Amino acid sequence: MSLKIKKDKVNKKGTFMSKLENCFSIQDLKKLAKRSLPGVMFDYIEGGAEDEVTLNNNKQSFQNFEFVPRVLRDVSKIDLSSRVQDIHTALPIVIAPTAMSRSFHYQGELAVAAAAKNSGIPYSLSTMSTCSIEEVAAVKENPGFFQIYVWKDTKMVDDFIKRCKQSGYQGLMLTVDLPAPGNRERDLRNGHGNAKKQKRKIAIGALKTPKWLYRLLTSPELILANMVEFLPHGANLSKTIETVSQQFDASVTWEDARKMRDKWQGKFLIKGIQSVADAKKAVEIGATGIVISNHGGRQLDGAPSAMNILPEIRAAVGDEIEVLIDGGIRRGSDIIKAIALGATACLIGRPYLYGLAAGGEAGVDRALEILETEMERVMKLIGCDSIKNLDSSYIRRV
Repeated sequence: MSLKIKKDKVNKKGTFMSKLENCFSIQDLKKLAKRSLPGVMFDYIEGGAEDEVTLNNNKQSFQNFEFVPRVLRDVSKIDLSSRVQDIHTALPIVIAPTAMSRSFHYQGELAVAAAAKNSGIPYSLSTMSTCSIEEVAAVKENPGFFQIYVWKDTKMVDDFIKRCKQSGYQGLMLTVDLPAPGNRERDLRNGHGNAKKQKRKIAIGALKTPKWLYRLLTSPELILANMVEFLPHGANLSKTIETVSQQFDASVTWEDARKMRDKWQGKFLIKGIQSVADAKKAVEIGATGIVISNHGGRQLDGAPSAMNILPEIRAAVGDEIEVLIDGGIRRGSDIIKAIALGATACLIGRPYLYGLAAGGEAGVDRALEILETEMERVMKLIGCDSIKNLDSSYIRRV
């Protein structure tokens, strides 16, 4: 596959860029993304498991906290920089790993990695990406993290680890909340798992989104780019997705996680922690970071939101391990609340996918710009000049 990173062309009236410039919130980008994608593809970004209770609680949980502003402080200069796993980041944000990004924009993960580079923040590449470990590393000098599972095929795991070391990835992020696929009913209705039905649904939806269809038809085929050597049909996405699903191993234990950590011998995060007991276990096996996550509400409906369990997990592990969170973040104020409660940084998924679908690299740039502007404004309004000085005194539960 050969994809080049370039901004989508702007017509003489600048219509494309004006649409992004007129997006003043992540919600605005979401609306633009919905207009840009067939319904099947938008539902894949937007949907959660079953009744989507956890999906909605993730967003609502941030409203359970309010700020305690301080006034008459010098906030003429705001420092939003931080460190995550010894990586300097201009913002307390990490790009979350999300699967099959070229389904939403033809440049996919390459566009997102370029935007992360532009903003000076770490990127996390999904195992299920449609651009490869090596292609992403070529875009971003310090590619960040590679998200991985414990697969049944151990040769595939060994191959990923070897390639990540060769390509300069700074950490592994083991996802542990997928012993079985979540019951995502939107996807089932749209034909996921039924190739003929899904193609029909996509074809109908694509009639309303000709630009997306044109890019799909004129770009290299969608493949699971990291698995070409291990899957049939050249890892063609539509032909091999069920084969991949069979690789998820429901017998994975903490011992498997420890073995992977020892094999990697570098920064090692565990994503999908949802209890104090498991946070402590992650410390015991030598993880250097955890991500409190319910998979964006896409796995267990009824799982706890990260914000609601962040304080007790941070209190339990102290400074022994970095604690990141994801799920439900739609505003810069959400990120500031999480940092005040003890998070090291926040992963964002849907916010940048909205930007990607809306405008490729420029759309992701816009999503990050919106969040940065909101964070800086909130910091000024609560009277705190640096992320490093942000603590629980700036926030309270309501």
